[in-house]
Parts: sequence; C-alpha cells; structure tokens
Amino acid sequence: MVKARNGIIAALDIGSSKVCCFIARIEANNQLRVVGIGHQPSSGIKGGNIVDMEAAEHALSSAVNAAEQMCGERVEEIVVGVGGGYPASHTFGVEVAIGGHEVTDRDIRRVLSQVHLPAETSDRELIHTMPIGYSIDGRAGVRDPRGMYGERLGVDVHLVTAAAGAMRNLGICVKRAHLEIADRCATSFAAGLASLVQDEMDLGVTLIDMGGGTTSIAVFYDGNLIYTDSIPVGGNHVTHDIARGLSTPVADAERMKILYGRSLSKANDEYEIIDVPLIGEQEHTEPNHVPRSVLVGIIRPRIEETFELVRGRLEASGVDKLTGRRIVLTGGASQLDGIAESAAQILNKQVRNGRPVRVAGLAEATGGPAFSACAGLLTYALRAQSAGAAASAHGGETEASRFGRLGMWLRENF
Repeated sequence: MVKARNGIIAALDIGSSKVCCFIARIEANNQLRVVGIGHQPSSGIKGGNIVDMEAAEHALSSAVNAAEQMCGERVEEIVVGVGGGYPASHTFGVEVAIGGHEVTDRDIRRVLSQVHLPAETSDRELIHTMPIGYSIDGRAGVRDPRGMYGERLGVDVHLVTAAAGAMRNLGICVKRAHLEIADRCATSFAAGLASLVQDEMDLGVTLIDMGGGTTSIAVFYDGNLIYTDSIPVGGNHVTHDIARGLSTPVADAERMKILYGRSLSKANDEYEIIDVPLIGEQEHTEPNHVPRSVLVGIIRPRIEETFELVRGRLEASGVDKLTGRRIVLTGGASQLDGIAESAAQILNKQVRNGRPVRVAGLAEATGGPAFSACAGLLTYALRAQSAGAAASAHGGETEASRFGRLGMWLRENF
C-alpha cells in the first residue's frame, strides 16, 4: 500500500528524453497540490529502458534532489512509472461454482485465485492486476457481486506485465539513488488518469502517450483500463531523422523540430526558408538555406508510421471497436504542430490533446502534455492510499487490497 509520509506523495517518471519528479501534498479535501518539481534531461535511458546504470542514477538523483529542495521535504519512498520493458496486456475470464448461495468475499478470492499467467510470460513481471467485470450465471456487467445469488461466479481480469530484466534494472537504479519503490504504474495508465475525464473513460477512449523513445497506448472502457501496449517509436526518432536527412547536429535538429516542425504540409512551406547548420562546422559563417517543406517531408512519414502502427496494434488486439471515436494525445512528442490532424486522418477518430487536469500547483511550463504521466502517478498513488486506508478503517479487505494480494501471489508463484 502506498503510504503518504507527512502528507507527502512523490512520483518519478523515467523517460527517454527527461526524468521528472513531482512531490505533492495531500490537502484537506483529499486533493493533490504539487509542491516540488524536478526534471533533468535523460541520460543512460533508451526506449524507456536503462542502458547505463550510473548515468541513469545520476539523472534520477538530480531530478529528485531538485524536487526535494523546492518543497523542503525529504522523500524515502516513490511511485515509479513503467514505460520500458514493453508493457503488455493479458486478459483472462474464469468461473467457479458457488452452489446458489450468496456471493461473499471468500467466493471472490476463490475465483481470482484461478487466474494464472500463461507459461510463455515466465520472463515477465506483473505490474497491474485489474478486474474489469464480474458475471453471475453468465450475466455480465456486474460491478460488485457481493450479496447476489447464483450458481456460477465469473470474473474478467486484466493483467499488465513487463520484461523482468528491465524491471529489475529499474529497481536497482532507484535503490542506488537511496529510494524505495512504493508502487509501480504503467506510464500510459498514469497519463490516462491525469488527462482523461470520467465520461471518456466510461464511454471508451484510446490514450496515446507519445514520449521520446516510445509511444504507449492505453484503452479505457466502462471506467477501466482494458488494454495497454507500446511501440518503440517516439519523438527522438523524428529528431534523428531530421539530423540525418539535413546533415545537422542532433541539438539543432531538435530545435528545428520544435520551432518549425509540423506533421502536415501547408501551401506556403516551399517559400519559408530555414537556416540549417551542418555537422562539423566550427563556425556557422555561411548560411545553408533549406525550404520548410523539406523539413516537413522528413517529419511526416515518421508520424504517419507511428499512427499506422498504433492502428495495427488496436485492430490486432480486438479492442478497437470498444474505444468509440475518441483519441487523446499526451506526451512531449504530441506537441508537434498538426499532429492531432494527422492522427484524425489515419485513425479516423476524433482527436484532442490532453494535459494534466487532476492536480493543482503546476506551473504553465510543467502543466503540459509532457508531464501528464508524472502527474498521473500522483493520482494513482492517492487512489491506492485511499483504498488501503478504507480497508484499515473497516477492518477488512477492499477490492484494491484483495487484488494487490492476488498480484503478490502471482508474482511469488509465477
């Protein structure tokens, strides 16, 4: 269970382009207010996975220390976002006989105990265990079956896993920074908790979190996360495409992407001229003029590829029909000019840009789409703490604590 120390919750988002730490205080109305912010450019992280332990530890420590200095509090436990390790979904439906008697907590524990990770996931680690619906005698749509009568009790459970090696490296890196992991959360799920409104979650929505090294997908329906996936393509790939295509340093390619980049062509692009520094030039003495249309022509294919991969994953998973016609884009790469229009064309859905809406205290610079995942980790931690506190107050188990025990049991046995 996530425990707030002195009313403080800390979250850490370790991405391919930046490492971000938010420290929030729980206010009297059970709302979160961010009181400490720290972020550093990523180092030693590629595609959401740690590739250089020492460099990643330094970036992580620097971000946490900056947030601690801002709020004047020390943190010992932290909620960490899982963006690497190729998070994947596994959904199972199981049933048990209950003999016509009233459904009790014991029956729910018994049906959940029948859920098993498949043998082919032995090299993966469990991140989330989420029941997405119960059934009584085949009648689906039951949210809480306790107190109901029937012959058979069923449950559909959504499990989210990630590569065990990547998770082990993440845990070691955090420990080397003298912190303990209070909980873990898939970054796409966290971004959804921060950016989506409840009606979107209930009616069906696909959240696309466009980071530097990966693009993560989270599908919500009937208030639950029902599918998650990731694609190893992100904003850094666009930057490197520009650097290679224009023979310019990576730093200049990133600057041009931000200032002049767009994913759709416009009529006047041929007449807008960009000065492109060349690799190896000690002094930029002579201008190297390139039409803006050339830059757009480099960016557009990569963005189209990304959304086509997203469309393919959604269609292959079978959840595409449940998502309705709503797409929400978050993440730093989603700020590219014209990207919402590109997504609408390729995915044939209504698209909006998302940003954190459930936490207070974020400045304009840290309240944009790039910080959705970190803000969502705070919301996730608050929900987990509230569920644990409710269990303690009633002297029993809530659904969250039961499912947490199921997750622990699955980790120990599989």
